[in-house]
Amino acid sequence: MAVMIISVAILNGFQKEIKQKVVGFGSHIQISHFDSNNSYEPTPISIGENDLKKIEAIEGVEHVNSFGLKAGIIKTDQQIHGIVLKGIDKDYDWSFFQQKILQGKAPVLQDSAATNDLLISKKIADLLNFKAGDDVRVYFIIDNSVRGRKFKISGIYDTGLMEFDEMYILGDIRHIRRLNNWTEGEVSGYEVLIDDFKNLDRISEKVYSTIGFDLNTQTIKQLYPQIFDWIEIQDLNVIIILILMTLVSGITIISTLLILILEHTRDIGILKAMGARVNSVRKIFLYTSAYIALYGLVWGNGVALILIWAQKTFGLIPLPPESYFLSQVPVSINLWEILIINAVTLIVCFIMMLIPSLVIKYISPIRAIRFE
Repeated sequence: MAVMIISVAILNGFQKEIKQKVVGFGSHIQISHFDSNNSYEPTPISIGENDLKKIEAIEGVEHVNSFGLKAGIIKTDQQIHGIVLKGIDKDYDWSFFQQKILQGKAPVLQDSAATNDLLISKKIADLLNFKAGDDVRVYFIIDNSVRGRKFKISGIYDTGLMEFDEMYILGDIRHIRRLNNWTEGEVSGYEVLIDDFKNLDRISEKVYSTIGFDLNTQTIKQLYPQIFDWIEIQDLNVIIILILMTLVSGITIISTLLILILEHTRDIGILKAMGARVNSVRKIFLYTSAYIALYGLVWGNGVALILIWAQKTFGLIPLPPESYFLSQVPVSINLWEILIINAVTLIVCFIMMLIPSLVIKYISPIRAIRFE
């Protein structure tokens, strides 16, 4: 029971944490140009104010913000590092990155002029020996020529998603517009945040039907299928664990009941000789086995909940973030899942208890009384 509850808690924790991190970078749904350009220099688009309001009015949509992408290189005296500048506007939702900032603060965007503040990752900062407050020079290739821009690091974040941390820096989208000679309303795309991940596909279809024919929508699962495929594999692993642990519990109950029957063979014979019905004798052993099973459930639940609480509070078991995207084993479980696991286990164990209890029917009173 403890293994089953802990397995489900770890699976839920992994799915919840990784989804939050990936969505924090790329939102639930992205709107971009309907072409085959999948590079970090996408074709610019522009959506009118009225169409944006229609998207925001779709049930389940929480927030819509624009973004721009521009590939570049950070150069220091000793090293160079390729990055992607993700330009954001003043309407950008910082709630995800606010929890991940280790030094400094997020860039503050003003209406008057473009800010030179950047938010970079701890991975890039460690590689290039940067800290919050340092100046950084980023070079971009524009029409076969190199242009440099001087920025200031306002903050350093760390999400644990190495695939993103080693690549993305965040800054004012107006720098990208100037570099690419875009108009005021042109952007690389729009990010749509929704209130429930379960409604992702349904809301994506509604957003797609709202935008123009030359625009396309992609869900976060379509943008990063390798991550979500990896998450789904964990589902299969936990299902196998649950099945195996349930079978182990059932087999243990069968063994326990058979031992009880063998130990009390003479008592069974005496009860049957005194006129006790087979079903009445079977109920005695079934009730005893059920009590043992319930005793095990209580202890299993207690041990599991204590270990889950300890891991969530103190992070006792670490993980290599480069492999698992997380620095410690995440756990998350709710009451309904615990109740369902207990109910299914108890039902399976009770059904399996009926099998050895059939032996009582074939115990002869005469042989049982003489049994030693």
